[in-house]
Amino acid sequence: MSRRGVFRCSLAAVLFGLSAPAASRLADDLGAFGLAGLLYLGAAAATLVPTVRHPPHRRSLRAGARQLTVAVVVGGAVGPLLLAAGLQRTTAATASLLLNLELVFTILIAGLFFKEHIGRRVANGTVLVVIAGVLLGWSGAPAARWGALLVAGACLCWAVDNSVTAALDELAPAHITFVKGLVAGGADLGIGLAIDGVPPLGVSMWALAVGVVGYGMSITLWVAGARDLGAARGQLVFATAPFIGAIVAWIALGEQATSRELAAAVLAAGGVLFVMRSGHEHAHSHDAVEHDHEHVHDDDHHLHEHEAGFQGRHQHPHVHAAVGHAHPHVPDLHHRHSHG
Repeated sequence: MSRRGVFRCSLAAVLFGLSAPAASRLADDLGAFGLAGLLYLGAAAATLVPTVRHPPHRRSLRAGARQLTVAVVVGGAVGPLLLAAGLQRTTAATASLLLNLELVFTILIAGLFFKEHIGRRVANGTVLVVIAGVLLGWSGAPAARWGALLVAGACLCWAVDNSVTAALDELAPAHITFVKGLVAGGADLGIGLAIDGVPPLGVSMWALAVGVVGYGMSITLWVAGARDLGAARGQLVFATAPFIGAIVAWIALGEQATSRELAAAVLAAGGVLFVMRSGHEHAHSHDAVEHDHEHVHDDDHHLHEHEAGFQGRHQHPHVHAAVGHAHPHVPDLHHRHSHG
């Protein structure tokens, strides 16, 4: 797998993993709508400067409008709302570990609807994560079961978002995060103000700060990494986030680690390790396509020339001619072909 993609998704996991316990504490002082809105407005704030400096082209906005709408509504509005509601009904550690279900849902959706190659290793690892999620989700307390169900619903929303944004090559990752944060965050916060009133200033500032780091920076890094790895494998690397969140909840917040949580963590970690080496090689063909994304000229796909002989990593609209070849690959932006 691409080292750059793995690094970006890993760093995104660290940032989001650190934010989950913090968001859990904020849920005690903010309603679900208000918390979700502030977190995503923080994400918009994190990407404001790069978006203003390099705004998206109108053509790119038109081409990616449908996918961007799905990402904003499902991933930016509904998902955070379900997570905020779930955090009010379960512990921070349990909620953090339950977030591994996002990996499962992402793999299923990416494989079934977005033509990503999954393979035996990814499938087997997913089974372990499913077992871990079921183990965590069961509780004798009805409120805790509802909390687990709400967190699982958030994971399903983000799985749809993951698959859509990983394939959205018309817009830069910062553009996607900014629009998602501004529109979805503003809508959720408006509803929160109408229902719960104006939240305390100090708590609001903390929520925005968590949103900047745990959502804005994390989402932008993940989208960039998933373009190199594909949604399923990008989410596989990102699946380390719940363990980071759980460790923070156990150590920094003083929550006691239960045997059920520890067993689930071991199972889920095994699932993640099981599928780390899941690239493959075979003869495949590429149709002609025009898109806009970050790239270099030494990967057997970007063979166009620049008048000034420009080299290095850069981004601009470019055209790929139809080609057939064989090389090791994963389901990145250029390898969404079907497999027999």
